Amino acid sequence: MERDIKKEQTQTAYTTLYHYFSKMKGDQVRTSSVPIKDSMVSAAGSFIAILVISGIAMLLGYPMILGPMGASCLLVFAAHAGPFSQPRQIFGGHLIASITALSIWDIFGRNHLTIGITLAVILFLMIVMKLVHPPAAASGMVAINTQAGWGFLMTIAVTSIVLIIISVLYNNFFKDRQYPKQWI
Repeated sequence: MERDIKKEQTQTAYTTLYHYFSKMKGDQVRTSSVPIKDSMVSAAGSFIAILVISGIAMLLGYPMILGPMGASCLLVFAAHAGPFSQPRQIFGGHLIASITALSIWDIFGRNHLTIGITLAVILFLMIVMKLVHPPAAASGMVAINTQAGWGFLMTIAVTSIVLIIISVLYNNFFKDRQYPKQWI
């Protein structure tokens, strides 16, 4: 009887592990590709936007925002219809991530624990507030890791607004593009 129980436990463990690892194989096949013309349109939009944004960031003294804002450019020009690419998510995501990171840095300082806590809090707030914009999490990480100070917040806000304006004007210039899909 004891042997049967052990055998059953072994089978249960095996089945659990099998199901766990089988989820990692993925189940979707890439079915479409982006036409080269659309890729060129997206690349040109990103170029224009990051050119303006980098000028502003350099002028305000916060060039470290170019990484997160470059990632935001990729979303608004190459995946402009996606839910994470909409104006509310861009502005709100960057703002909430930066405020969170700067607040945690002000109160607790910067160390491995506060960096982990910062990202966890940013993720939680973005989900709860429906402001998920993955590049914005990078803004929070840049803010706490560079100890940028509160001037960082103005630069993030201004460049987010500029990115939204450029992406609205640029994307809608093309007949097969509509941006945004939603404002609020």
